[in-house]
Order: sequence, then C-alpha cells, then structure tokens
Amino acid sequence: MTVQDRKRWDTRYRALPKGRLPDPDPLLFQYTPPVSGASLELRALDLAAGLGQNGLWLAEQGYSVDLLDISREALRRAQYDAGLRGVHNVNFIQVDLDETALQSEAYDLICVFRYFQRDLFPRIRESVRRGGRVIYQTYTSGALAEMPDMNPAYLAQPGELAGAFADWELLRNHETEIMAQVVAVKK
Repeated sequence: MTVQDRKRWDTRYRALPKGRLPDPDPLLFQYTPPVSGASLELRALDLAAGLGQNGLWLAEQGYSVDLLDISREALRRAQYDAGLRGVHNVNFIQVDLDETALQSEAYDLICVFRYFQRDLFPRIRESVRRGGRVIYQTYTSGALAEMPDMNPAYLAQPGELAGAFADWELLRNHETEIMAQVVAVKK
C-alpha cells in the first residue's frame, strides 16, 4: 500500500459516524480460547484491525493485543474507545502490511476479518505459536456479483483460504458464495 492508500482509509474512517464501535465478529465468541489463570501472557494480533472492535474485545478477555492497521484515523478511534472501556493491554500500531514483518511465533491468536492479501499467509503462519490459532473471515470472488467495485485481487478464490491452512487442524472451514471462514490451530 502507499501513502495514497493510507489517506483513502483515513478519509473513509473519518466519514463514519462517531460513537459506538461495531460489535466484535461472532466467530470470536465461539472460537477464542479463554484466558483463565494462564501463567504466561497470551498475545493476540488483530491484523488490518480497522476500528479495532475485535482486538479490543480480545483485550477485554485478557489477551495482550497488537492492533495493526494502515489508517491513523481508525487506530485513533480505537484508542479512544479503549480509553472509554478502561482497556490498557493494547498496542496501536500503524503499519503498511505490504512492508511489515510480523514477529515469529509471537501470537497465541491472530484474527483477520474482511482483509485478504495472499502474500501475508507465510508471515501469518510463522507468527502463530504452536497450539495457537488463526480466526479468519474474508470475502470470496463470488462477492463481485453483489459488490462489483471490489478489487478481485483481494478476494479469495473458492477453497483458497482453507488451503492456506490445510496442514493445520481446521476447527471451522465454512464457505458461502461471498464469504469464507477458517479457524485453524497450528500443530
């Protein structure tokens, strides 16, 4: 992505009404392992976090969370909401995911919602600790029928998302005509 991309996303987030964030994605409720008396700090990554509703929810569950997004405006709004909620175990990191290295085996959970970039899969896979999981939901190429302005380069082909984690334990592999969901545990 470029500075132009950052400005475009900042403009988009600035145009959203102020106030309450969207609800966290329901996949998180079902597939996030609980933090219960863990002797080690559990870490989560909300990749392409946008307004941060998913990462902030993970932080409220006890995870130490890194929220990564290209938009300063989205992260500013997420940081403001974290303050209102009294959530302090979150790092707000503005990055261009085209140019960012992710830490190796750093996370117990990585969530990605409505963002798809094929060349990130090796970095995502490497960033998850053994026994950790990825919770991923993204649009598929079938979404073009309903949203023709979407860039096909950022849409998963049928079976592509599950294929990226085929050698992991798949807890969920669900695909509709427009959306793919995968929850995978690293062996």
